[in-house]
Amino acid sequence: MKKFTALTTTFFTFILSAAPVAAQVDISISKPPNLKIDNPGKLLGGVIGLILIISALAAFIFLIWGGVQWITSGGDKAGVEAAQHRIQAALLGLFIVFAAWAIMLVAGQFLGFDLSNLKFPTPF
Repeated sequence: MKKFTALTTTFFTFILSAAPVAAQVDISISKPPNLKIDNPGKLLGGVIGLILIISALAAFIFLIWGGVQWITSGGDKAGVEAAQHRIQAALLGLFIVFAAWAIMLVAGQFLGFDLSNLKFPTPF
């Protein structure tokens, strides 16, 4: 096993330390005619916003589900406890969603970008 480890370590060290050869090649890429996405930054911002909205709605639905479960438990200790755990998990999920949103806004202000208007370099 020691020989195998030494051999793989030597192999990967040799492969990773090899200097890459930089070639001066000018590649021109034209924009595909059927591409409908003009700004990938807006697409990414929209997807992140959609994910945050869906996760907040899911947490809110779990919160309501836990409340209904608590009401319909009829005093059963196991049912009330399960409802409490569901409500706690939903509140934690809401906290995580809003914390992610706040961190995203603070990072955007700190780094100087607006998530709804990201600009990526285009090759064409």
